[in-house]
Amino acid sequence: MTEGRNKLRRSRSNRIIAGVCGGMGDFFGINPIWFRIAFLIALIPGGMPGIPLYLLGWLIIPSV
Repeated sequence: MTEGRNKLRRSRSNRIIAGVCGGMGDFFGINPIWFRIAFLIALIPGGMPGIPLYLLGWLIIPSV
């Protein structure tokens, strides 16, 4: 049933820090730069919304 669909995994090849944005880009089929921009925008109000979200993704999303 899920054979044709990618699983959400952190990327090993398209990573800057932990591969969270690269993995999300692969999963949703869009360029990971959009996820990186979204995390950077979330860092603007003092960094608190963006950092915990990224760390949560790093902990929850399994590696390839």
